[in-house]
This record gives sequence, C-alpha cells and structure tokens, in this order.
Amino acid sequence: MSITVETGDPRAPQAQALLEASHALMQELFPAESNHYLSVDALCGEDIRFLVAQDGEHTLGCGAVALKGDYGEVKSMFVASEARGRGVANKLMEALIETARAEGLKTLKLETGNSLTAAHKLYEKHGFTYCGPFGDYEDDPLSLFMERPL
Repeated sequence: MSITVETGDPRAPQAQALLEASHALMQELFPAESNHYLSVDALCGEDIRFLVAQDGEHTLGCGAVALKGDYGEVKSMFVASEARGRGVANKLMEALIETARAEGLKTLKLETGNSLTAAHKLYEKHGFTYCGPFGDYEDDPLSLFMERPL
C-alpha cells in the first residue's frame, strides 16, 4: 500500500461518493442544525483546497481547507470505512496542515461533532487544542471546536 495525498476534484466519482457517505453519516448522527458540512459544489469554490488520499486508483479519503482570511478551517475530513486504521487520516491531516502553511495561514481551526471520539484523538495527535466557537458558528452542545497554530 502506497498512500499519496494530492489535490482532488470533489466532483470526481470516488471523491463524491466519499462526501456523500460522510454527509449521510453526519445526518444519521446529528440533527440538521448541528451539521456544518459543505456541499460538493461549495467544495469546488476558489477559497477551498480539496485533497484526496489515494492508493493507486482508489480514493480512500478526503479533506479540505477553507481559506478564511488569516486562518483556515478543516472541512470534509473523511476516510472510507474499509480504509480506516491504515494511516490515511494521518497522511491527510499532515497534508492539510502543510496546505494551510503554504497558503500563509497563521491558524488552522475546525468544528467537529461531540461524539466523534476517533476524530478528536486524531486532531489532538496533530496538535489541535479545544477552543470556543469561531467564525459564524454558535455555541452548540453537539459541536466541539479546535485550533492549532501553524
């Protein structure tokens, strides 16, 4: 297995399938008002850097950095269930951090669901610490907010 992370197209069939799986999971776990994922079309915006993790021709995961002025926000971080435990999320997170640095951002922030324990551990491992709501987010008992300096 040789996982690579590169710029991707959210509309590519495998990437779109991952995004749809991510959205379905979030809809299953959280009420609509607590879901803050971006649509596939929004992920194609000029202020988004969308990355895919590949093993050969197979897209195993995706993630994005939304450019928000002096900070970036991690969006759409998701790994296919069959690829979990293979280091895909770590490689994606490393690439997202490097992408944010390359854009000259000072901080990387994210919002995640309060019950997504594996995600929390991943973010903590990569230097994220808990913070309050940022940007347009409101305090929500189902959301956790994290940030890390770059």
